[in-house]
Amino acid sequence: MVGHSRVQVNKPHKTKFSSKSSRNLHRTSRQDGGRIGKSDSSYVKGARAARVQRDKMLREQKRAAVLKEKRASGGLNIAPRVIVLFPLSASVELNSLGEDVLKLLASDGFGIASSTVASSEYKLRATVLKAPHGDLLTCMEMAKVADLMAFVASASSPWEEKKINFIDSFGSQCLSVLRSIGLPSTTVLIRDLPSDLKKKNEMKKMCASQIASEFPEDCKFYPADTRGELHKFMWLFKAQRLTVPHWRSQRPYVVAQKVGMVVDDESPGNCTLFLSGYLRARKLSVNQLVHVSGVGNFQFSKIEILKDPFPLNERKNQNTMELDVSHDEEVLKSLIPDPINQEPLIVENTPDPLAGEQTWPTEEEMAEADKNQKQGKLKKRNLPRGTSEYQAAWIVDDTDEEDSNDGDSDDDGMVLDRGEDSNQERRYDEDFEDDEKSLNVRDFDSATQNDSEMMDDEDLTEEQIKEEIKKIKEAHAEDEEFPDEVETPIDVPARRRFAKYRGLKSFRTSTWDPNESLPQDYARIFAFDNVARTQKLVLKQALKMEEEDRDDCVPTGSYVRMHIKEVPLGAASKLSSLVNTTKPIIGFGLLQHESKMSVLHFSVKKYDGYDAPIKTKEELVFHVGFRQFIARPVFSTDNFSSDKHKMERFLHPGGFSLASIYGPISFPRLPLVVLKISEGSGAPAVAALGSLKSIEPNKIILKKIILTGYPQRVSKMKASVRYMFHNPEDVKWFKPVEVWSKCGRRGRVKEPVGTHGAMKCIFNGVVQQHDIV
Repeated sequence: MVGHSRVQVNKPHKTKFSSKSSRNLHRTSRQDGGRIGKSDSSYVKGARAARVQRDKMLREQKRAAVLKEKRASGGLNIAPRVIVLFPLSASVELNSLGEDVLKLLASDGFGIASSTVASSEYKLRATVLKAPHGDLLTCMEMAKVADLMAFVASASSPWEEKKINFIDSFGSQCLSVLRSIGLPSTTVLIRDLPSDLKKKNEMKKMCASQIASEFPEDCKFYPADTRGELHKFMWLFKAQRLTVPHWRSQRPYVVAQKVGMVVDDESPGNCTLFLSGYLRARKLSVNQLVHVSGVGNFQFSKIEILKDPFPLNERKNQNTMELDVSHDEEVLKSLIPDPINQEPLIVENTPDPLAGEQTWPTEEEMAEADKNQKQGKLKKRNLPRGTSEYQAAWIVDDTDEEDSNDGDSDDDGMVLDRGEDSNQERRYDEDFEDDEKSLNVRDFDSATQNDSEMMDDEDLTEEQIKEEIKKIKEAHAEDEEFPDEVETPIDVPARRRFAKYRGLKSFRTSTWDPNESLPQDYARIFAFDNVARTQKLVLKQALKMEEEDRDDCVPTGSYVRMHIKEVPLGAASKLSSLVNTTKPIIGFGLLQHESKMSVLHFSVKKYDGYDAPIKTKEELVFHVGFRQFIARPVFSTDNFSSDKHKMERFLHPGGFSLASIYGPISFPRLPLVVLKISEGSGAPAVAALGSLKSIEPNKIILKKIILTGYPQRVSKMKASVRYMFHNPEDVKWFKPVEVWSKCGRRGRVKEPVGTHGAMKCIFNGVVQQHDIV
């Protein structure tokens, strides 16, 4: 055979004097189309130079970004840093620690009367807040605005005790909630250490080893008993690069230091609310909407930029107590909203009642109408003399209703809810109108609705309340042991009780129209064509507003007074009374579309410390980011492989579920804390934790039920099943639905047997006597 023209050359053995070029002679260059040899040196040099230049540019960009962030966080025009002192146990004394920190910052002796201090020694402004032990809501609100969470542990237990409980049950619960919300920069201050140096170091090591697992890895432990120790901590805090949760840095917010109100003469019952404080995180536009925590969404009537009451270059002989007087607040600039560019306060959509009307029938509908008309002529009907065909189409005879109840018509299909085809079903639909108003759960039965409203009656006695709680606990245990199994009622026919259900051959692959049988109120919510694209566009516009120099925006770090119009008088009076308490009042700017209502889906998990059952459509308090509102969620399984989600009657522990509610639009991801307020105790309990997952009104949530029966007589693949139904008409009604057994046999209903609801079934295999159908 004639070989290749190319002579075979074996690779020579490597020697210690071989060069890189000689070792790469056997390789083929991609640029030269198979030429063996060295690459072009000029190309290599050009690619290497471009790569070096690109790496250099990336390093410079990162260095410039870090320098910009450092200057922004350490400049004179930034808002005071918020330090929240959080006690890990009830034995911690926060008042003395707070006074020591304020005295250390206000070295000149002024400004201690306020929680905000400007320190000329440290060149730092700080707001010191003390979290009350036992008040979960106040601790949560403080953690949402904190720049530094300083957890305080006490080592005041006797030295003879080898194990000291530095964190009590409330502290552990709060740590779980704060981790779910998102912790900012954290540190641990240890108080009440012994004076002896050796014992002091041992106690500090013991504290760090016991509670270090509860905090992030970069959390530092500092002793905080003496002024020198606090001085060292403060210098390290000044140089520390603080981090905050990502969701908080996307929206501008103000922690109110002063609250005022003026009654509005034009609209009775409303007033103009004044919130004064430092603007944080981002620029705020006067044309944006503002949300006041616990009150609602509103528009601005004006924003005033005031003179900074706590400047760093303050003269020593100036008393900061005089700055609290309202006539000393000097207005530097006023911003008035533009009626054209101001975002409207839209909550619900205005539905068009004619939007679903059809003005002209299609060709398919006309052909189907002709076919039905020809079939109708074949039936003999007793009509009055002179009745036209058009008039006869609107007359319903008694024989038609009887035919619709005939069991022979059940062989036409598998679908069980024939509300659109049967006059009898239309009457049954009236019983379920209230259930269709639930969150996209088209087949939510009346029993579940009654159970969810069981505890809403205020006239129940204490014994009745205990009895209802006992029933709920028993239903929760039964739902865990036998999920989806429902007993057929004896007094109500099954074809009427389960008229809203249909038989699905496969929960995953069967089709279901998401726009089918929607309630009328569903037209009042908003839906996006593409939520991800809309969110990306909204955040891009917010970032563009942050980078531009606009006249309608307030720069970050300014001391502002927000004039919020049309606030209910009762809510404003309540906020005015809260300003002297420890609970912070937060007003934050909303992004575009965040005032509108839609269907929100949350990924939630039941809190480990909450033992009471949580029922679907039970009234709960939702804390989503800065917002808080009351909702009745519908729980469902979080399926990834199916477009349909199975509704759950209870939120079971141990795994994540989907909680769906009507609520204001908020762009993911946002943390969620679900609280349950019991009627007996005023303090709320943490029920579940999670996060916002999606905004999707078309998500299908179905309620699945299983009717069970027991084999009475078995003959190989045939069986007589009883106790699933109680009359033969129900057996004929459910005849098209496939049956299956716990042991994996599948079959169909052949015919009813007797008059008590027994039925004959045929399976694809041998049926065991102990099986359940």
